[in-house]
Amino acid sequence: MASTLLVATACSSGQAEADLPRLKLDASRTTVSGLSSGAYMATQVHMAFSDHIAGVALLAGGPYACAEGNLDTALKKCLGPNPENMPDIAHLASIARTRADDGLIASLDGLAGDKVLVMHGVLDATVSAGISAAGGELYRLLGGAVVVTDMQRAMAHTFPTLAAGSACDESESPYIGACGFDGAGELLAQLDAGEAVAGEVATGELRTFNQSAYLPDAQDAMLADTGYVYIPKACSDGETCGLHVAFHGCQQNAANVGEAFVSQAGYNRWADARRLVVLYPQTRASYAPLNPKACWDWWGYTGSQYDTRNGVQLRWLVNAAAALGVPLE
Repeated sequence: MASTLLVATACSSGQAEADLPRLKLDASRTTVSGLSSGAYMATQVHMAFSDHIAGVALLAGGPYACAEGNLDTALKKCLGPNPENMPDIAHLASIARTRADDGLIASLDGLAGDKVLVMHGVLDATVSAGISAAGGELYRLLGGAVVVTDMQRAMAHTFPTLAAGSACDESESPYIGACGFDGAGELLAQLDAGEAVAGEVATGELRTFNQSAYLPDAQDAMLADTGYVYIPKACSDGETCGLHVAFHGCQQNAANVGEAFVSQAGYNRWADARRLVVLYPQTRASYAPLNPKACWDWWGYTGSQYDTRNGVQLRWLVNAAAALGVPLE
């Protein structure tokens, strides 16, 4: 698969915890975001649980159900295809409507008022601008959501930060670009209501936790043993906070880049300012099923129900969010 895809620091326990902490969270402030395969995962989560999720930010990703459960389709139509081989948005909208009617994803009424940010860099040679635009087009066709596009920034296939990471015009590990632009701050401003001013460094706690504790029916969700969660001090002290789930891109999991994404993407400083807990789930690479770059499942390597409420990675997230105190179903 194409590679996919961070300046604050925070303390990490360095040892996996058995459980996520139960916190006082406002479920109406639950949002998701992701880069590339993480963007595809974020839109799958949003469509499946839009009745509980208030918004989504898609960085260099495409429309829901684009791959239709087929890796060949994913490669040919959902990354950088020519204009003659673009996904059929009307067809994907029909899939979404049918799935909503069948209860496989949330009712499309759940999209009403949800914030959708579509971001894409003009130097991106991995995912085409047309694919990212199609993600926003699908939401507009389905109706209800408030779609904002940000498509003209001079950045490659990378997560934009003020100063952390590689050159902004390069797509290289850890797929974090020093773009002079605070991508995490911008997307959280779009998704989470209210003004906020972030400090220069994060002051909360970046914890590890045992992801295996939240596997549905002990099924393998193709996740790493250890995940991360960032908890601002105000949230650990009992204040009511929101929840944001940030999905890394392919080859951007901790096994590949260490804590670069979870500590340097810029989410944590803004989490302090906005009173947001940030969950950073982690995938793992495999060859059977074929996923050597540790991408999120957006084409069906975990099973045919991967992008519905029955998908094992989505059901894992339901369990993890519930442990933190947020119901997704």
